[in-house]
Amino acid sequence: MLVIVLGSDDGGGGEGTSASGADGEAACEEVEPAQPKEVDLPAPDAKRPTASAVVISTNCGSFTITLDAERAPKTAASFQYLAEEGVFDGTPFHRVVPEFVIQGGDPAANGTGGPGFSVTEKPPGGLVYRRGLVAMAKTPAEPPGTSGSQFFVVTAPADAGLNPDFALAGEVTEGMDTVDAIAALADPSGASEGPLSPVVIDNATIEE
Repeated sequence: MLVIVLGSDDGGGGEGTSASGADGEAACEEVEPAQPKEVDLPAPDAKRPTASAVVISTNCGSFTITLDAERAPKTAASFQYLAEEGVFDGTPFHRVVPEFVIQGGDPAANGTGGPGFSVTEKPPGGLVYRRGLVAMAKTPAEPPGTSGSQFFVVTAPADAGLNPDFALAGEVTEGMDTVDAIAALADPSGASEGPLSPVVIDNATIEE
């Protein structure tokens, strides 16, 4: 079984769609849990994205990921391809860790799946996984910069303390309030890394 994990050496705000209640608590629409789906795509041919951004719409609101075509063109092109092929649609944010990351994009809906291909692009030098940065998850056995479809958004206040192994995709430039609403669904007891209620990606659309 393929288990996607994030490794650590020690363990953008915007308008977007409001997903916070009057007391600052997440006010996400109640939805059924995401169901697994089979995806088996060939690797993309493009080595650079033609889109500038991908908008991720969820039951907690939407947020915009501006793709980093300069520092990570191959990974950004793959992210665009995944959005265009509908890989993200109907998938959950299956991992929500307080003040660390939210992670989603898995067709298997449980953190073990992928799109049927992987691409590898070495992360840019000096990359810091700071709040709002979007990068790709991988297994510890895979080379640095390997990515499939699972991605994470850093919610740590500053540096998440991750090793520079995870491929850069871009940065949240609108809708960080939605990201925070999803992050607020973390289990405060730490008994589970899954959200307290389902968070599902309705669709991912590209912006030219």
